[in-house]
Amino acid sequence: MTRPKVILTRRWPAEVEAAIAARYDLEVNQADRPLDAAALRDALARADALCPTVTDRIDAAVLGTRPVRARVLGNFGVGFNHIDLDAARRAGLAVTNTPGVLTECTADIALTLLLMVARRAGEGERELRAGAWTGWRPTHLLGTQVSGKTLGLIGFGRIAQAVARRAHAGFGMRVLFHTRSAPPPEVVAALGATQAASLDELLAQSDFVSLHCPGGATTHHLLNAERLARMRPDAFLINTARGDVVDQDALIAALAAGRLAGAGLDVYAGEPRVPAPLLAMQNVVLLPHLGSASRETRVAMGLRVLANLDAFFAGREPPDRVA
Repeated sequence: MTRPKVILTRRWPAEVEAAIAARYDLEVNQADRPLDAAALRDALARADALCPTVTDRIDAAVLGTRPVRARVLGNFGVGFNHIDLDAARRAGLAVTNTPGVLTECTADIALTLLLMVARRAGEGERELRAGAWTGWRPTHLLGTQVSGKTLGLIGFGRIAQAVARRAHAGFGMRVLFHTRSAPPPEVVAALGATQAASLDELLAQSDFVSLHCPGGATTHHLLNAERLARMRPDAFLINTARGDVVDQDALIAALAAGRLAGAGLDVYAGEPRVPAPLLAMQNVVLLPHLGSASRETRVAMGLRVLANLDAFFAGREPPDRVA
């Protein structure tokens, strides 16, 4: 019996690739670089399952220009705004993602960025590595205390709640959140959180604002110049969500003018390009999209994709189907 053909658009952890190869006819993008539109169309024409990542733009042009053999897209990641779900449905494709398994890892990175930018850790390391540190002195690299401050969370899903738990229990922070759907009261109470009356109220009251909303048309430039202006000049912005949730030009202008104290960013619009002004700013901590980058998490993500593929090809409903 012929095994379904599965194509991975990037390299995955070796143990996951081995597990998939044991059950399916596996093809891996050995070059481990993003596939262009032509290569994605070719893969869709040859595979029964295509497994993309956030670096693959699977839009209507990719899905609608030639016959598609693939029947399922097993997305490696929880976010799927890089996939045109309506076009996938028209092409007869099921789409799955990997929720839950990257929650704790991404929350860790959000707190890492928050602590680094507040305590000027990036600046300190650069100074030390450059051989410019002249020794301890009372006024050297004075940062901002985190304990007891107010953290505003935009979005209140799994990752935001994990950040809230760390911030409240670990640092005694006051936690505000803004979300379109009200979470269960017992969840809010357990996290010591308060729902802000509006996004503007959250922005005005928070010492740190952390983004945890999905990407896509509804959140594109959610933090634009007007909303960034509602933040306090001593506040910090943390983004581990999607780069296009923030108007990068407006953020750069606010930072350059001193209207924000700093930012910690793990995601960017137009990745892997990062605007030169951000690279030059000392009060910005920049990470290369490391939110889920622990071995345990990336393995768990791959195995979650595999579980969805197993269910689909066995004729069952995939547990993480989004389209």
